[in-house]
Amino acid sequence: MNYKLIRYILGLVLIMEAGLMLPSLIVALIFQEQEGFGILSAMGFCLAAGLALSLKAPASKTMHAREGFVTVSFCWIALSAFGALPFVITGAIPNYIDALFETVSGFTTTGSTILTDVESMAHCLQFWRSFTHWIGGMGVLVFMMSILPLAGGSSMYMMEAESTGPSVGKLVPKVKGTAGLLYRMYIALSLVMLALLLVGGMPLFDSLITVFGTAGTGGFGIRNDSMASYSAYLQVVTTIFMIMFGFNFSFYYLVWKRKFKTAFRMTEIRAYLLIILVSIILISINIYGMFDGVLETIRHAAFQVGTIITTTGFATTDFNQWPAFSKTILVMLMCIGACAGSTGGGIKVQRILILVRSIRNELDVITHPHHVRKQKLDGHVIEPSVIRSVNIFLAAYAAVFALSLLIVSIDNFDFTTNFTAIAATLNNIGPGLEVVGPSGNYSGFSYLSKLVMTFDMLAGRLELFPLLILFSRSTWRK
Repeated sequence: MNYKLIRYILGLVLIMEAGLMLPSLIVALIFQEQEGFGILSAMGFCLAAGLALSLKAPASKTMHAREGFVTVSFCWIALSAFGALPFVITGAIPNYIDALFETVSGFTTTGSTILTDVESMAHCLQFWRSFTHWIGGMGVLVFMMSILPLAGGSSMYMMEAESTGPSVGKLVPKVKGTAGLLYRMYIALSLVMLALLLVGGMPLFDSLITVFGTAGTGGFGIRNDSMASYSAYLQVVTTIFMIMFGFNFSFYYLVWKRKFKTAFRMTEIRAYLLIILVSIILISINIYGMFDGVLETIRHAAFQVGTIITTTGFATTDFNQWPAFSKTILVMLMCIGACAGSTGGGIKVQRILILVRSIRNELDVITHPHHVRKQKLDGHVIEPSVIRSVNIFLAAYAAVFALSLLIVSIDNFDFTTNFTAIAATLNNIGPGLEVVGPSGNYSGFSYLSKLVMTFDMLAGRLELFPLLILFSRSTWRK
């Protein structure tokens, strides 16, 4: 284990976090808020710790898979631990566990909150709270790799650990080039959405916060009713971009390269859009009569389907009041999630496709034992290692979900609240049902439950194994 390299990268991440707090400090100066001193203090702590850890560069910058996974886990933990300081120092969230929960929810783009009145929070803290979504959406280390070559070709291990989906590939030959290209596409989409929101009359500050929450598929807002009080136009724009940020970013790369046929033939993209379309139709039929007219019904159904499957977490209405059929569809969408290689959470559509094809293949083997059929996706053979990783991921997912649900049930909330709270945090969604519904929050849970769900948010964002590997003895053996 190259501990010196892990320490060095950890220091660079904390220095970078200090720099990422600078926009929030500027917001404090613009609005003349004294909470800016708290942000400045937090920047000082990040900078001091970062410089101490990265003062001496390691002699060897060789990184293997083990170091990559451990580095990513430690960086995300440290990022969250120090990212909570502005809330604690300013007294906006005086309890550190609550502040850590809120910060992890931000960086992991979950959107679950312990706050009961977000509108009373200072603008600079609202900005930092939502900016963590945008930072965490594409990945902190992906951003750093787009600027610096950290460990030569071995940095691919860190991209694999931080990226979402059963496998990750390079869009261009060099990892640094891939990371830079991902962020250019990410920034371009964010700027287009920002322009459309401003055209719709949304104030600049509100627009920035909404873009951060949408691009990162996080869902933190600056209004207690989330998106409900904004115009229909702004809700429609947000719906479209939530769904777009749920796309596999390979799609945008193919579009950029003008390979339109290949892009629109991606099985995952088509399955993702089909799931969304069918869900909107079914929910619209089920909730018809609860809103004024067909168009408003479809708009609310589309928004909630988009926000749940992409694991964004915004809301235009309290879907807690919807019929059981519609709520069941939303819970299923919570688990499915967005596409692999997107900023969304959940199991991912690609894994669901591989699982379905594995079941179909197994049925073929049972009925025709001598028939050999290779599984393919978009014309490429799905390697046995990928199928194995999907199966193990689902087993680990079920185990973490069950254990978390058992521990959280100690708080004695009803089963729907507990189940959807774990589903919402492990899948990085935000709101669940009942107590943790769109009009509720997570403040009533015990500190133990909040720590469990904090772990789940990190595990969900890093897709379990980078965090679980920390608990394996073999990780720390020479």
